[in-house]
Amino acid sequence: MAVESGPAVRDAALWAVLSVAAVLDYRDHPRSSVALGLVLPLLVLAGAMAVGRRWPGAAVVVTNGLCALGLTSSVTPGNGYLPALAVSAYLLGARSDRTGRALPVFGGCLAADLLLCAGLRADPVWWFFTLAMLPAAMVLPWLAGRYWRARQALVRGGWDRARVLEQQQRLVADRAKFRERTRIAADMHDSLGHVLSLVALRAGALELSPTLSGQDREDLAELRAAVSDAVEELRETIGVLRGDADGDPPVAPRESVDDLVTRVRASGVTVDMHREGAPPPLPPLVDRAVYRVVQEALTNAVKHAPGSAVRIALGRARRDTEVTVRVTNSAPPAGRPAKAVTGNRGLAGLRERVSLVGGTLRAEPCAGGGFEVVAVLPVRVGTSRPRFAGEAAAGAEAASQGGDAPESVRRLAAARRRARLRFASAFAVPAGAGLVLLGSAALLAHQLASCVLRPADYAALRTGEERARFADVLPERPYPYPSHAMRAWPAPDGAACDFYRSNGSLLGEADVYRLCYSGSRLVAKDVLPAEPERG
Repeated sequence: MAVESGPAVRDAALWAVLSVAAVLDYRDHPRSSVALGLVLPLLVLAGAMAVGRRWPGAAVVVTNGLCALGLTSSVTPGNGYLPALAVSAYLLGARSDRTGRALPVFGGCLAADLLLCAGLRADPVWWFFTLAMLPAAMVLPWLAGRYWRARQALVRGGWDRARVLEQQQRLVADRAKFRERTRIAADMHDSLGHVLSLVALRAGALELSPTLSGQDREDLAELRAAVSDAVEELRETIGVLRGDADGDPPVAPRESVDDLVTRVRASGVTVDMHREGAPPPLPPLVDRAVYRVVQEALTNAVKHAPGSAVRIALGRARRDTEVTVRVTNSAPPAGRPAKAVTGNRGLAGLRERVSLVGGTLRAEPCAGGGFEVVAVLPVRVGTSRPRFAGEAAAGAEAASQGGDAPESVRRLAAARRRARLRFASAFAVPAGAGLVLLGSAALLAHQLASCVLRPADYAALRTGEERARFADVLPERPYPYPSHAMRAWPAPDGAACDFYRSNGSLLGEADVYRLCYSGSRLVAKDVLPAEPERG
């Protein structure tokens, strides 16, 4: 109950303020009774305030109905509920951000008001009030409410943006720590793992030496097993630390590919290296990637196919714009079955490293039971960078066509569409209201000007004359909006009467001339004041 008491108190206070205007209006223009003219409308207004938070459009419809009660008055079309209509329209704009909900509400209210005027055969001032004052009381406050809501959303968006920036700062710091840990894990795998594999290989080779005693062989076997276990434990540890390494700095390898091959050959591995032409100069990042491809392929060959022969081929492709690295190992010799690949983390990390510089990596079994690793790398790293700009352009194009796109691109496109719609509605709605106001004023002015009978022409008319004798001085049409009191003015029995205004003033009151005919003969002429007294 405590949560709901705040809005309820504010609604009650708003109703009390709006009721003051209704009470003052009732004192100036008393209706038939206090119950029907004041108490009942105030209760209806209280209900509109109560439902306005959940259904703000319904509150506008109800308050417009209270304003429409003024159209039934013969004194003035306005009443004390016009401020309530403006407040309800403002709350509609402040509580709802959908223009599609407000425009049907305003259109329906205006249509109902116009139908009521037509049914009451209201005077021009009543028509002008319906076409000008009531739409202005709805549209202008609604635009003010929408502006307030947009401003509040902008403020909230600013604070949300500040919180997001703070979170991004923390993420940047965490990312830097994670990338450093990933770099350490990659170096451990590429360097330490490679060295441990070679140690295990050399221990296995020494184990077969004929000059060793049985105890020496057992010690070497335990050493080889311990090194193999250390390699597996190292891989498991790296599996915990390893992640996305797309932010590693371009560090040059500590040794060249030739030095790596020489060291591996010294460990007893058969390696044949072949170069196709002079190697092109490579940037450090690409040179490191070439080194890691050869190193990882040799490590996998030593571990999973011990005793196999390895062939390395370095060459060019696509008119010296790419370099190809191909490492192929044969099937292990008889008696040395190939070991199963347990994690394949080395190839996964290698694939990430190659893709970082814009290259491609393929690793698969080859004919004869061997295994082949092929990497194609660009000679210049910059040739792969436009790929990211292309992805951004493709994302924007996909968002414009409704396809898959990054979340940021979709949100930006949606924000731009909302901004365009709000900008259009901010100008289109007032412009439309202004056009309706000008059109209704022009129509009303034309109607009033075309039914004016000049006072001199009216004075020249004589009862008993035929209509044909003075038809040329009559206006093109009679006045279409005489009040009920004017229509109720006593007329000769059986006579048909036409009404004409004495001037064409749009807002000012004017006397009305009444001409009554019996057949085609003028039998009576009267001047009806603007507010005639009832007889």
